[in-house]
Amino acid sequence: MNRIAPENWYEIKKIGDGVTYICEPYIKEFYRCNIWHVRGSQSDMLVDSGMGVVSLTSWVSIVSEKDIAVVASHTHFDHIGCHHEFKHCIVHSAEAKLLADPTRENTLASRYAKDDIFIQLPPQPYQSETYSVRKTSNAQIVEDGHIIDLGNRQFEVIHTPGHSPGGIALWESKTGILFSGDLHYDGLLIEDTYHSNPSDYQKSMERLLELPVNIVHGGHFQSFGAQRHRSLIRNWLDSKNH
Repeated sequence: MNRIAPENWYEIKKIGDGVTYICEPYIKEFYRCNIWHVRGSQSDMLVDSGMGVVSLTSWVSIVSEKDIAVVASHTHFDHIGCHHEFKHCIVHSAEAKLLADPTRENTLASRYAKDDIFIQLPPQPYQSETYSVRKTSNAQIVEDGHIIDLGNRQFEVIHTPGHSPGGIALWESKTGILFSGDLHYDGLLIEDTYHSNPSDYQKSMERLLELPVNIVHGGHFQSFGAQRHRSLIRNWLDSKNH
């Protein structure tokens, strides 16, 4: 399998509403974390940071243009790989210790980070057998209801345990934008990690169903609108109740 040069590892696409999608196209879609950049008047926000096999700050200029809050929707390896590159990181209290002391096991890298998740391999010196996430120090800990203030935009932290204990979604009420992490996206959901919880998962899905969303940007796969949002959650809930 060929290796990709670092300058070609990321692709960037403006979505609208000040949201930019940062993609790692050489990771297969199922394993590929969506990285979301949100522009604010006083500061920006990054929702998740990918695998960390290529530096974001070195090769994606948009993440370094102004002060930026880098949020961990949760602490699995594919979502926090570049968090260590940033000064202001945000994580829910239930997973703060994981962000500060990640291992191949507690980030699920030992389970999923294999050569076969790639279409083409990352540049040297990446090796799947030894890959691990670097520690992130002094992250800001948030709880349910915390507001991430970008100046002209405010995102509410919604604690959504289920996929993992410290999973969070980010909700902007004035636009109806929801960043839903790995709890809710338009693809096969992972409900069997070592710290998943079925009861919490159902409660979190019920909570998201109540939101008057316009668009959902999930942790994986394509974004979708209000009708698809309701349909996905209702179908999921129905499957658990039969």
